[in-house]
Amino acid sequence: MGTEVKSLREGKSDIGDAYAAPRGGALHLLNAYIPEYGAATRFNHEPRRPRKLLLHRREMERLSGAVARKGVTLVPLSIYFNERGRAKVELGLARGKQLHDKRAADKARTWQRDKARIMREER
Repeated sequence: MGTEVKSLREGKSDIGDAYAAPRGGALHLLNAYIPEYGAATRFNHEPRRPRKLLLHRREMERLSGAVARKGVTLVPLSIYFNERGRAKVELGLARGKQLHDKRAADKARTWQRDKARIMREER
């Protein structure tokens, strides 16, 4: 919608919790926050509405097939405007961490916290 594009041009959007998923034969961007455009009238948009992504058929089938088969998630990496001025969403395939990865990350986080504590006590 026009008010979404104007709000995006102001640089006001949040895709931190957003993801893309196949719905009704098309890919939709879900949970992306694009705030309402301040200068708009009553014809504003909903900030968290599902947005249909326009893709080539083969590209959509490849991405939705990967989501169904491998258990990965489509994550928006960035929103940008191309040279023609159209809003584009860059998508990436993400796989969740496995248990051993989580343990390693937790161990590293604990060590960084302990190291910072030791450095504070030495001062």
